[in-house]
Amino acid sequence: MRLGSRLALRELEPGDVEAVFAIYGSPEATRHLSFQPRTRDQVAEIVEQSIMSAAADPRTEYAVAVEQQGGRLVGFGRLAIDPHQQRGATFGFALRPDVWGQGYGVETVQLLLGLGFETLGLHRIWGARSPLNEASAATMHRAGMVEEGRIREHIQKAGEWRDSIVHAMLDREWQQVSAS
Repeated sequence: MRLGSRLALRELEPGDVEAVFAIYGSPEATRHLSFQPRTRDQVAEIVEQSIMSAAADPRTEYAVAVEQQGGRLVGFGRLAIDPHQQRGATFGFALRPDVWGQGYGVETVQLLLGLGFETLGLHRIWGARSPLNEASAATMHRAGMVEEGRIREHIQKAGEWRDSIVHAMLDREWQQVSAS
């Protein structure tokens, strides 16, 4: 689907459940995400839904595996067309904790942005992060995204409301970043 220098995005397959569970079932990996760790059955359902969404026409969601060259699934990415925004989409990503700190986050974000801007012809892509997730802030900044602001009490997790910080990129900004 998309190939980077060390990573690739590819469609999810039924055999990916355990690898996605290593991310979505991990308290460490989901600490700053919008949900509590998922059960294996919940992850199996997510993978099944993601596979089905790949066949939708028109396709509005790209839930993909992030894979190291050599075939090891190390992350999960999602790009979802925003029905309330012309040529816009939201995105998110999560990586296995054992690969954090290796630059895979930046490469994952760049691959997702490339999918959106180059393959899908989008105008704007945005994502939201926990205010406490400084690693995600640095990752999106290094990928060329702009911090736009705060959505107050945007996410309820474990019975508590949490703000989100929005980062976005426009197609013309992608052209500048990807050309350099």
